[in-house]
Amino acid sequence: MESYEKSVTPFIESRYDSFSQAEKTIADFFLTNCDETDFSAQNISKKLFVSVASLSRFAKKCGFKGYREFIFKYRESQTGRSHPITENAKNVLSIYQDLLNKMYSLIREEQISRIVQYFYDKERVIVFGVGSSGLAAKEMESRFMRIGVDIDSLQEPDFMRMKGVFLNSRSLVIGVSISGDTESVLYLLEEAHSRGATTILITSSDKAFYRTFCNEVLLTASLKHLEASYMISPQFPVLMVIDLLYSEYIGKNREETMAMHSDTLRALYAKEIREPIEPDGLEGMDHV
Repeated sequence: MESYEKSVTPFIESRYDSFSQAEKTIADFFLTNCDETDFSAQNISKKLFVSVASLSRFAKKCGFKGYREFIFKYRESQTGRSHPITENAKNVLSIYQDLLNKMYSLIREEQISRIVQYFYDKERVIVFGVGSSGLAAKEMESRFMRIGVDIDSLQEPDFMRMKGVFLNSRSLVIGVSISGDTESVLYLLEEAHSRGATTILITSSDKAFYRTFCNEVLLTASLKHLEASYMISPQFPVLMVIDLLYSEYIGKNREETMAMHSDTLRALYAKEIREPIEPDGLEGMDHV
């Protein structure tokens, strides 16, 4: 078994929303601190103006027995002490790292910026794919819709064929096919291109004929030739591309897009207030 450094940071981040205000003050300190200091409960409580009991509750919410165990693990991560990792876990993490390295080599920032500009220029965005690519398309719809993009996703081949009839020069059409061979995806891209739409293919396969009907071919990392790649979700490379586009889109108009994102989340999670409904047959009756 190889060893990897472990950090308490993910435990703090995963429980951050459940912390009280005092516990968030403690969390913020440990998430940002880079200095070696006296981490005793007495010293940290004075430094952060919180009680020793708050430190204990914070540590327990992070999954530790108490503050002493938390600090022991925290200091381990600070000093770079490593922990053993099983072969299975090592393989999965190694594949993710390989995919990130591939993505770094493939990505062209000027292309990402150019594609994002299409999002601003076009009235409507259609993103589509089949199987795992369709799930990634749905995720893209969900994310961009929350920041004000008029976007729809399609996963059914028959719907893709029908949709082609309604596309025009005001449309941005994004097909997702890791293999680059999905017939229904290529059909809709060709149909959309013939009707004047701007077309983009997200794929791990770079073939010259794509350029005859795609304005952009956005390459993503391939799972091929990676040992034990069957353990990784095929959506992962596409989700990396979506994250890059999403980040670039927000960066072009951060204030407006983040305000839109906050508004959509507020609408999504707002509790609906309704007037009491009268039982059937009692509407309009006087009650004593």
